Amino acid sequence: MAFYIGVDREQSKNILAARSTVIAGRCANAIVHPMISVVIPSFNAEATLGSTLAALVPAVVDGVVQEAIIVDGGSTDETAAIAEAAGTRLIQAQRGRGVQLQAGAAAARGDWLLFLHADTVLDPGWAEEAEGFMERVATGRRAPAAAAFRFALDDDGLMPRLLEWLVALRCLLFALPYGDQGLLISRDLYRKLGGFQPLPLMEDVDLVRRLKRYQRVMLKSRAVTSGARYRNEGYIARSLRNLSCITLYYLRVPARVLARLYG
Repeated sequence: MAFYIGVDREQSKNILAARSTVIAGRCANAIVHPMISVVIPSFNAEATLGSTLAALVPAVVDGVVQEAIIVDGGSTDETAAIAEAAGTRLIQAQRGRGVQLQAGAAAARGDWLLFLHADTVLDPGWAEEAEGFMERVATGRRAPAAAAFRFALDDDGLMPRLLEWLVALRCLLFALPYGDQGLLISRDLYRKLGGFQPLPLMEDVDLVRRLKRYQRVMLKSRAVTSGARYRNEGYIARSLRNLSCITLYYLRVPARVLARLYG
């Protein structure tokens, strides 16, 4: 797999050469490192997908990311063209995040799966922290678990910081990350949990709730998500809508009803 988003031809050659050197060195030392398949569901994500993929390039160079799979739900913009130009695997699925994530996981080849939204950019250094977590699990130094990143928004002002603080508090008290924080999980644990269900909404909460509390690990690296929806709808209105959806979900309102409410 090769990423070309944000790099020229000469840089691409250097990236591929560096990656070959890393892989060769690891083979020579007979060290087995966990490899990640990144699964990204998309729908009309041309405005953000390039940045999401560009943040994965260093992890590709270091041999941590094996592949990126874009699972598209019928985009009518340039999403597919961006995915193909970046050298990712592009597959089509019925629109619906749960269905798309399920399809991406089935197509993935890595030992670990990283589920990531198409409008989320991981901070520099995320791969090193993720690799340390995976190796602790692989060597038995910690029990099998899944990890999520620290929530952040690409927006300035008081409301974005307040929302970030509230999400951090939720994760501290309940260890309950949402999909916009990414989810790094081994293939074995994902299968034991039964994987994503084909839900149009709340597929992330549905899966995370099947993890025991000690199996939910919060990493320090940030997952910086686009604040476009909050800016367009207003931070208070969007936050109240999100809170209403999660409350109704716990009250067992069908996911298809919540999807219409969420928009």
